[in-house]
Amino acid sequence: MKRENISSSTIWEEKVGYSRAVKVGNIIEVAGTTSTDGEMVIGKGNMYEQTKFIFLKIEHALIKANASLKDVVRTRMFVTDISKWEEASKAHYEFFKDIKPAATMVEVNKLINPDHLIEIEVTAIITD
Repeated sequence: MKRENISSSTIWEEKVGYSRAVKVGNIIEVAGTTSTDGEMVIGKGNMYEQTKFIFLKIEHALIKANASLKDVVRTRMFVTDISKWEEASKAHYEFFKDIKPAATMVEVNKLINPDHLIEIEVTAIITD
């Protein structure tokens, strides 16, 4: 099977040695994604806004892989404060209410940037 690395052209991909997404055959794995845009954290202090921004970034990566959010079969959300789960869930619902992927949300001690409230990764499978 052919492997395709999908880049979002951030400096961290080269520094750390990863791809925003990797497509092998009809399977796409999207790396842990935060609400960072360049040097700025979008939605600082707001779980809902960060989650929305992340899903837009993930959608962009999927489009580059010739897929869409409709192909997502699993989401994994890592939050720094589980008491804000409803804010993240509200954004998740807005993107996936009709798709209904398997979903996981777990609380973690911290993320790489203290302003990040959530990090999300997804798995997509193209079935068409």
